Amino acid sequence: MGSLATNADERVASVDFTEHDLVVGLMDGRRILVPLEWYPRLAHATPEQLRTWEICGGGYGIHWPELDEDLSTEGLLRGAPAPAR
Repeated sequence: MGSLATNADERVASVDFTEHDLVVGLMDGRRILVPLEWYPRLAHATPEQLRTWEICGGGYGIHWPELDEDLSTEGLLRGAPAPAR
């Protein structure tokens, strides 16, 4: 195992948005950037709904109460889009 693995902290530190992307900052300084189109509930949300999020799952998840959307840092790091409905 590499020396960086012992310092990895995949808990959520911040959540931001660009026009087309979700940007999640991790406690270890990394940033995950994924297309909003992967998550239709987020892509169609209002700016106010996007700003109303909370950390869940012991710090490894993000929940948007108004949108009933939950994402995990594990899924974001794997590059897992929302399942087709």
